[in-house]
Amino acid sequence: MFFLFACAAHKKATDSLEFPPCLQAKIDSMTLDPNEGSPQSITRYSYHDKTVYYMKAPCCDKYNIVFDSACNILGYPDGGFTGKGDGKMPDFFKEAKDGKEVWSLNVKK
Repeated sequence: MFFLFACAAHKKATDSLEFPPCLQAKIDSMTLDPNEGSPQSITRYSYHDKTVYYMKAPCCDKYNIVFDSACNILGYPDGGFTGKGDGKMPDFFKEAKDGKEVWSLNVKK
């Protein structure tokens, strides 16, 4: 009996509705930059009746970013040195609904 285990450095979404291609490009770019590093995860939410993507930073003291579906940055609801983000999205965690992780680092397939 043969066992086949496949590990992937990154779990890529299989459906473009779950994951805009521009976010994959951002992940790839960040991963190649030693000053950035790969994000830990991306979670899709409904926020103010729009689909948004919350990208968890690779490490401490970095902002966690919220993107719209065209990969425009909407704000940084948390993270940074204070842990409170940039103050532009103070209601994000209260108003964001239906969170679903659509990508994460080091997930076995």
